Amino acid sequence: MNRIKIMVNGLPGKMAAGVAKNLLTDERFVLINHSLTGPEIEQLVCDIYSISVHLVKPDIRNQVIEKIKEAEGPFICVDYTHPTVVNSNAEFYCKHELPFVMGTTGGDRIKLTETVQKSKIPAIIAPNMAKQIVGFQAMIEYAAETFPNLFTGYRLEIKESHQKGKADTSGTAKAMVGYFNKLGLEFTPDEILKVRDPIIQKNEMSIPEEYLSGHGWHTYQLTSQDGTVRFAFTHNVNGREIYAQGTLDAVAYLHKKVTDGVRGQVFSMVEVLKST
Repeated sequence: MNRIKIMVNGLPGKMAAGVAKNLLTDERFVLINHSLTGPEIEQLVCDIYSISVHLVKPDIRNQVIEKIKEAEGPFICVDYTHPTVVNSNAEFYCKHELPFVMGTTGGDRIKLTETVQKSKIPAIIAPNMAKQIVGFQAMIEYAAETFPNLFTGYRLEIKESHQKGKADTSGTAKAMVGYFNKLGLEFTPDEILKVRDPIIQKNEMSIPEEYLSGHGWHTYQLTSQDGTVRFAFTHNVNGREIYAQGTLDAVAYLHKKVTDGVRGQVFSMVEVLKST
C-alpha cells in the first residue's frame, strides 16, 4: 500500500502537533518534515517524536513549497493555523494545486468554498473534525428539515468553552445556530456565550484542570416561554484526540477523491462519516 504523504501546517500549535503525532503512528500516512507557520513563530524547527519538522515562514513559502513538491511528489495539506489566514492559505493551496483539509475555523467561509470551486483541487472544509459530533449535528439538521418550527416560541442559549488561546467563536456552535433557526428559534451567532477564562472554566464549569489548555464543551439549552419545559443537548470533549483521529480519516477520504481525479469540489465531514 502506498502511504499518503501529509504536510501538517500550523506547527508548533497544539492541534497541528496532535495530528502530526497521530499520523506518525498510523501506517496509512507519512509526515512531510516541513510545516507552514506564522511570522510570529521564532523557532525554526519543531520536533514531533523523532522527526524534526522545518517551520516555513510566509515570506519564503512560495519558493519552499515548489521544492517540496519536486522532492516529495503529490501530498495533502492539513491546515490548523489561525482564523486570520484561513482564506489566504486556501488561495495558496489552490495556487500550488495542493489538496487540503481545512480544520481551522473562522475566515470568510463562502469565499473559502468559492476559492476551491474555481481551482483544480478538491478539499475538505469542516468546522469540526470529530466524527461523533458531526453525527450529532447531522441529527439536529435532520430534525430541522423534517420538523421545521418545532420549537417556535422557545428561548435558546448556546454556551461554548474552549482553551484560552482559541481566538474565534466555535465554528460548531455557529453551524448549530442555523439548524435551531429552522426549528423556529430566533438566535444569532453573536448571542453565543463564549467562555475563555480558565478560572471560570475550572471553578464554575468543573472542567478538569489538566484539560483547561485543550477542550471543547458545548451546551444548547431550549426553554419554553413559561419556563416549564427545558431541553438541553451537551457534548463535552477533553483533549484533542477525537479531532486528530477525524482529521486523518478526512485525509484518507480526500486522497481517494484526488486519486479519482476530482477537481474544484468541496467535501464535508458528513460525507467522510458516511464513507467509513
